[in-house]
Amino acid sequence: MATLDEITEAVLSRQEIARYIEGSHGESGGVARKRIQGYLEELRTTQRYPFYRALKHPLYPILRKIERIPEHLETARAATRAGRVVYASNHKSHTDYLVELLVLDENGVRPPIVAAGINLFGGPLGLLHRHVTGAIPIRRNTRDPGYLITLKAYVAELLREHDLFFYPEGGRSYSGEIKNPKTGLMHAALQAEHEHMVVLPTAVAYDLVLEDHVLARQRIKRTQRPFSRELAEMVRYAVGYRSRAFVTFGKPITVDIDVSSRSEVMDFTHAVMDAVGRLYKVLPTAVIANAMRPSITLHDLEGRADAVIDTLRARGA
Repeated sequence: MATLDEITEAVLSRQEIARYIEGSHGESGGVARKRIQGYLEELRTTQRYPFYRALKHPLYPILRKIERIPEHLETARAATRAGRVVYASNHKSHTDYLVELLVLDENGVRPPIVAAGINLFGGPLGLLHRHVTGAIPIRRNTRDPGYLITLKAYVAELLREHDLFFYPEGGRSYSGEIKNPKTGLMHAALQAEHEHMVVLPTAVAYDLVLEDHVLARQRIKRTQRPFSRELAEMVRYAVGYRSRAFVTFGKPITVDIDVSSRSEVMDFTHAVMDAVGRLYKVLPTAVIANAMRPSITLHDLEGRADAVIDTLRARGA
């Protein structure tokens, strides 16, 4: 397995990095190289999976309240036996990172590297992500070409040794709907051009999301709150919390597109998220939440819930 220094050297030797250092985007020479090396240092991650498994114990007060239920796990097993796997999942909760990866680990499926927002990398949790879980810190909204080129190159090199688990929506859905995907990480993964790589659509659904009391009030994300504050709220609201988490794996999607074409990558990413949407398990709480209106009568609620179920049935859900 490649060491961190070997991965760094491999990234620096890639053509797109060499072109950037030569001035393809304005900066050049030592300034451009220093910028690239700074981003590589930020992205460096190490997965120590025996320690990752041990994380279940300090997080037990939350994890014991979420019953993890895998579906079609055999497709993930078969895909990892056949080659490299890129998992693409919807994003509902901060607990997704734990729930979905523990479902794989508890069932003997090869552990992937997970891509997580850089806001999760502050304080002690950041040390755990960087040196134990092997998570990659992602700057979601940056347009810095130096960062984007470095990120894509780094992901491509990591995929030579690891599977990847990421969330094409970027952040969590604040309304419950699957958001339009972002293509940056998908493009980076596809550019790795691994001979036996597939994308595995994955869906996670909860009876109740632990952060629902906060997300439901906002519906859309307005500002980035410190993760330490969100974590404190999650621990506080975990009192009395119980939920099932269904993690459903779909059929592997082979990569048969021109990865240099932005439109083809966009279409491919939308096709993957369409598959995720079809996998998503609509639970009774979601039906009632969709049907509910202020001051609604029980009779009207039942009628609206039946209409939701009829719509889902007509679409093959």
